[in-house]
Order: sequence, then C-alpha cells, then structure tokens
Amino acid sequence: MAETGTAAAAGTREQLAAELAHWRYAADALADLDLVASPDAWAGLEQYLRVQVRNRLAAIVAALRLEAARLDAALAEDGDLAVQRGNVLRLRQRYFQAETILDFYGDAIATRSNSRLAPLLRGFDTIATDGLESVLRPLGIDSPPVLVYPDHGRGAAIVRAGVRLWDRANPSPAAAIKLTRHNLATPTALFHETGHQFAHLTGWTGELGEAMAAVLRRRSAELAEMWRGWASEVAADVHAFALCGWPPVPALANVVDGPTAAVLHVLPGDPHPFPLVRVLFNAALCRAWFGPGPWDVLARTWRDRHLDGGAGSAAARLTELSLDAFADLVDVCTRRPMAAFRGRGLHEVADPRRAAPTELAALAARAGPSLLTSTYLARKEPVRILAWLAGRALADPAHARAHWETLRGWVATLDGPQPSARPRADVA
Repeated sequence: MAETGTAAAAGTREQLAAELAHWRYAADALADLDLVASPDAWAGLEQYLRVQVRNRLAAIVAALRLEAARLDAALAEDGDLAVQRGNVLRLRQRYFQAETILDFYGDAIATRSNSRLAPLLRGFDTIATDGLESVLRPLGIDSPPVLVYPDHGRGAAIVRAGVRLWDRANPSPAAAIKLTRHNLATPTALFHETGHQFAHLTGWTGELGEAMAAVLRRRSAELAEMWRGWASEVAADVHAFALCGWPPVPALANVVDGPTAAVLHVLPGDPHPFPLVRVLFNAALCRAWFGPGPWDVLARTWRDRHLDGGAGSAAARLTELSLDAFADLVDVCTRRPMAAFRGRGLHEVADPRRAAPTELAALAARAGPSLLTSTYLARKEPVRILAWLAGRALADPAHARAHWETLRGWVATLDGPQPSARPRADVA
C-alpha cells in the first residue's frame, strides 16, 4: 500500500508539474507586448504615454512570471501537494487577471494602428491631458497621462489613472478614456471623464455630496440623499461645464435622451441623475453663468416633452423639487469654497466665464485665420478652441457637417502634450 501511495503521489506531482508548465508558458508568452498590440499601434502613442503603459504592463507580466518560477522551484522539492495545488490555482487566476489588463490596453492601443484615426486620438490625448493639467496645476497636483480610445455605445467612460486594475494590485498607468464613435466629432465628453479623474485626485466628490445634501435637506431629506448619491456624476458634469461651457450640454442630452419613461426612470443606487433632472441642471449652470441663451430652449423642450407625460411620478416630483433648488446647487458646485480646492471655489480654479459663448467668439475673432494654424494658440488654448469649434455646429446646424470636419481636422494636427503637461516619471 505504501508503494501504491508513493506512486499516486508521484503521479499527482507529475500532473501538477504539467499544469504549472502550461501556466508558466502562458505567462512567458504575455511578455511580448508587440503581440498585445502591433508595433504600428504602439508607435501611434506619444512617447511618454507609450513608455508609461509599456512599463506598467511589463511589470505586471514580470511579477506573474516570477511567481510561476517560484512555484516551479517549490514543486521540485518535496512539499504538501494540496498547498502546491492551491498555489497553481492562484497563479491561474492571476494569469487571467493579467490577461484582462493586457487585453484592455491592447484593444485600446490597437485603434492607433489605423493611420487616419491615430492622429485624431493623439489630438484627443493632448486636449484631455491639457484640460486636466490646467485645473490640477493650480492645486499642486501632478496630472496623469491620458489615453483615448474609440468604442461603440451611447456614453463615454474612464478607467482612472492610479485606480487598482483587475488584479487588485497594479494601478492603471493612464487615464484610459473611452470616447464613443458617435461623439468623435463632438468630443466634449472627454472633459466629463477627466472630471472624474479631477474629482478623484482632489477628493472633491465626497465634499461636494455633503455640501449639496446640506443645502437641500431643509427642502427634502429624500432630495438631499438623492443628490448626495449623484455627487460623482454631478462633479464630472460641472467640470466639463467649467472648461467648455455650453457644448457639453447638448452632447449630454443626445446621450441620455429617450422615451419619457426612460428619461424619468430613477434607478436606485445609480450614481447618474436621471436624464431629465441631469439635463435641466446642466442647462441651469449655463443660465446662471451666461444669462439667457440656447440652453433655455433645450431646457424648455425637455420639460415640455417629459414633465407632462410623467406628471404624478416620483421622478417628476423630484424634478420639480430640484428645479426650485438649482440656484443653491449651482452656487455649491461652482462658487462654494472647498477644501478640495485649497479653500477656493471651483470658479477660481476653472472659471466658466472663460468658456462663455461670447468669450469663445472673442477668442476666435482676435485670432482670425490663425486660430486653427497657430501652434502657440494650440498649446495655450486647446480646450477653448475645441469648445468654440464644437459650438459652431450648435449655432449653425445647417452646416454642422462642415464644422465637425473642421474640428476633427484641427484635432488631428495637434502634436501631443507639451512638456509642462507631462507627468513625472513616477506617476505610474
């Protein structure tokens, strides 16, 4: 019986060795990052971003390979087979986590292999990075790199720089922003997504939620808790407004639009305000800072479309309560001094008045034809130029296609973030 037991243990060890060999080879194969994305795709990234991402992915694979090598050495020695089997299963799980990370970045980077799309995406990297750096620099916070990639769907999304990835161990090396294909010509969603990064790095979200709840509590405890729960998305919307003004509002409306039942649907626990109150609040930001304008037409249209049809619903009631509180909410979001901003209001970090339609038009008038050809202006005012170009299609919808093509053409000419906008080597 002893010989039988020894033979069984030997067979189990041999089987375990074969299983470990499989996962060790698989881990080794991940090390070739040119199989994750083609060399042409990697070349489509600005050098500083390519280095950040490749170094992080290489470190993830190196840690996985080191773990596999240690397990291989341990298996060569006599030891508890049950423990070693558990170690192999953990290696297997970590392999799949690493593979998920590499596939995510590989798919995002692969879009850069398209020679027509790559310059546009690099331009979006530039503009998003510049916008983020412009609001973080006054607060003494380093700005992370931004990697923009296109994908299908209704709305944009972000994997924040520094957030723990799927293996729960490695931080994301860049703010990876999904921009939907239908918004490639109206890319103001970039600044909603960088708003999430901004709020995370400054700690604004929690403070904003508490401040909104405090001013709403005297009106309705239910309303206060709803807006507290929406703080992360409100912060991102307000950030986009502060940088770009009006153009993000109709872009948002196009994303969240739908039948009245959907526009008034309140999903418990959803960090997004339901569409009607969200669009109306964004229009209220414009009205509070810019006075009367096209945002009033958008707000009136949405109210006429949906409030009558949803009369008596919980969402309609919350909308009416919110409308009465918008002045207080705008004040909290844009003017209230916040610890996150070193005791300043958001308007002192990112002044919405610089993105007012009149100011953007004045910028374009002063620059004349050089607005879209000057490298100096492209370095100094990329976000405001983008906002002006996006606003042209809104002001002149009969020629929207031409304005969208102009916007895309200008973005594709940008060379990448300037040295002042590049993060230190230790950001990742």
